[in-house]
Amino acid sequence: MVLAIAFFASLVVFGNVTDYGSNFNFVHHVFLMDTIFPDATIKYRAIEATWIHHAGYIFIISLEALTAILCWIGGIRLLSARNRPAREFNRAKNWAVAGLTVGFLTWQVGFMSVGGEWFGMWMSKEWNGVPDAFRFFMTILAVLIYLVLPDQDEA
Repeated sequence: MVLAIAFFASLVVFGNVTDYGSNFNFVHHVFLMDTIFPDATIKYRAIEATWIHHAGYIFIISLEALTAILCWIGGIRLLSARNRPAREFNRAKNWAVAGLTVGFLTWQVGFMSVGGEWFGMWMSKEWNGVPDAFRFFMTILAVLIYLVLPDQDEA
């Protein structure tokens, strides 16, 4: 499951890097808040500086890449520890836990909280990533919860 998240995050990073312009438009419009409800009173939160849009997008890609890297390392460590005693296997979970935590924070805090609530992304019919972010971080959270359950040796 950790390797599946690593694969997913890697595909997200690949898409964001190889199709930078299309995916940048999403971030650009979220920061501009130009497609939220016309009478919304939160438009004062909009950021118009394009360099900040690029910096924010690069930060997002960096967090997604960190998620992928940590989950790849964590998943490989778990695979290599799969036949070891439970105590050793439990210790091998650290990298995976770190990667899943970064992924959860990226999509829950970055997309749901900052994008969705602060910038009102949920109000946009064209640039609303809230449903996708919810699906992503809930999947990551489910894997994280399963992973942190302590393994025990069979009696």
